[in-house]
Amino acid sequence: MVKKKRISKSKSNSANKKSSKKKMNSTKNKSDKIKPEKKGFLNNLENLFHSDNSEKQITKKEDKKPEIKTENNNPKKKIEKVINKLKKDVSEKILRKKKENKELEKKTFSERYMLTGIKGFDSLFEKGMGIPNGAAVLVEGGPGSGKTVFCLAAANELCKKGKKCLYMSFEESEEQLTGHMEEFNWKAKDFVKKGLLRITRFDAIDVSRSIEALLSAAKKELLIEVEPMLFPDDFKPDFVVIDSLTSIASAFSGEESRFRIYMEQLFRYLEKNKITNFLVREVSSPSHVGTTFIEQGEAVSFLSDGIIVLYNVIYDSGKRTSAIEILKMRGVSFKKRIVEMKITNGKGIDVNPDQILKKTGANNFSLT
Repeated sequence: MVKKKRISKSKSNSANKKSSKKKMNSTKNKSDKIKPEKKGFLNNLENLFHSDNSEKQITKKEDKKPEIKTENNNPKKKIEKVINKLKKDVSEKILRKKKENKELEKKTFSERYMLTGIKGFDSLFEKGMGIPNGAAVLVEGGPGSGKTVFCLAAANELCKKGKKCLYMSFEESEEQLTGHMEEFNWKAKDFVKKGLLRITRFDAIDVSRSIEALLSAAKKELLIEVEPMLFPDDFKPDFVVIDSLTSIASAFSGEESRFRIYMEQLFRYLEKNKITNFLVREVSSPSHVGTTFIEQGEAVSFLSDGIIVLYNVIYDSGKRTSAIEILKMRGVSFKKRIVEMKITNGKGIDVNPDQILKKTGANNFSLT
């Protein structure tokens, strides 16, 4: 009985094998019948579901988003943008400068520069140049060096050319200044009658009080504009002399910062109205030739467009003479030298641009 059972089991196993083979063959035959396109698709699906890294690949594909490059996160484009802007700015500046030069070329000499007419002085400028119109020029020197006479001489020569000149004095009276001009045979009274010259005396203390009130009333001191309270409404000058800044500075005694604010506003007014001006300043010793003494109101040296220095020349022998130099003049080429200057009664000022002061053993001197 046992043997029979075993045989039946083996028979059943063989029968099962045969049936599985038939099934496999049937599936094989079915797969053979499937079109090649579908077959490839099925194989891809099978590979997809049975590969070990399939899930990882899917998640990676889902997580990875396409990077969109914009100007904000692209450094190359940022640099290009900056370079292009710089190129544009430079080209605009060049075009603007060319335009300014063309406009400047169209202007006549008299529209660009002012010549003082003082014999020999204008020769200190390079050919075709002079004091730029609208410039604020300091005329400085020690007592008796000839500052007032130099400014009166310039006013006289300009009045001869039909220019209107205003001489604003804080020291000498109108009569005294007119008398000085007459001593040199300059027709001051005739110029006054013709309306070409006006000499007016001012009180420095009154000016400082008016300015103090103006500055105190203003909330933003640096932004206020000084009205032309010193200038007459009925006289529009081409040339102005302010004699002297030293007197105005003394009225602001102990208030150096306020004096500087006032001077800034005054320079701004003169520049805006394109008035060429000489600002007289007395110095006890010329600081630019080696001394260390600092004068009151020294800040105006930096605010000014030009500086003309007049010297007292004291020789070891005791002889005294005068000398002059252009120390500074913005936008203009000039000869950098200290030259001889003579003041002669009945004639005026004579500058010798080729007579340079030189120290020798027998001819030693000092400048004050």
